[in-house]
Amino acid sequence: MTVILLRHGRSTANTARTLAGRSAGVALDELGVEQAKGVVDRLAGLAVAEIVHSPLLRCEQTVAPLAVDRGITPRVEDRLVEVDYGQWTGRELKELVEEPLWKVVQQHASAAVFPGGEGLAQVQARAVEAVREHDRRLADEHGADVLWVACSHGDVIKAVLADAVGTHLDGFQRIVTEPASISVVRYTDTRPYVLRMNDTGGDLTGLDGRGHKPDAREPVPGGEVGNGR
Repeated sequence: MTVILLRHGRSTANTARTLAGRSAGVALDELGVEQAKGVVDRLAGLAVAEIVHSPLLRCEQTVAPLAVDRGITPRVEDRLVEVDYGQWTGRELKELVEEPLWKVVQQHASAAVFPGGEGLAQVQARAVEAVREHDRRLADEHGADVLWVACSHGDVIKAVLADAVGTHLDGFQRIVTEPASISVVRYTDTRPYVLRMNDTGGDLTGLDGRGHKPDAREPVPGGEVGNGR
């Protein structure tokens, strides 16, 4: 099973340099709307079985053109919602960098708990659980080689990717996920494979199982990983 982790397009909060969090009414800006339309072309030729998204408006808007194009009714997943930043919500980033907690978030994310909000470890747990649960459900419903889309937020996607590459949450700030970027993880019986990360315009051919077969890269006894293709 392969999931496309799609970050929402650029929002009004991104351009205002504020931490939107779960604030109501934060929408895509003009560029973000165009980025959402561009997702349709980027995924052209790929068989998408399902579209899942965070309940926040900017994610709903990001998947809307793709949903219309494919005739799919998106599924809302609360566990993919943005981080609850608590008292940090709505504040300007230039103010937040002066907070003592900022360094903790950057260097020791697993210990970071936002005042009046949630901890990043909680975020990773709920998001990874959601992705893996949907993945298993779709496998049961459709069989092997199914591709689906999960639209969420920067820190949430970074936390899922950290889990997929097997790195500690404390290193998740090394991962970049720009607005409207695509990251791709294929889950197998043995381990996840990260096929794309922060892709903003690359070729996605074969991600639906008809091309690239990451399981063939499993190490073989007495040999090296088969990566010579």
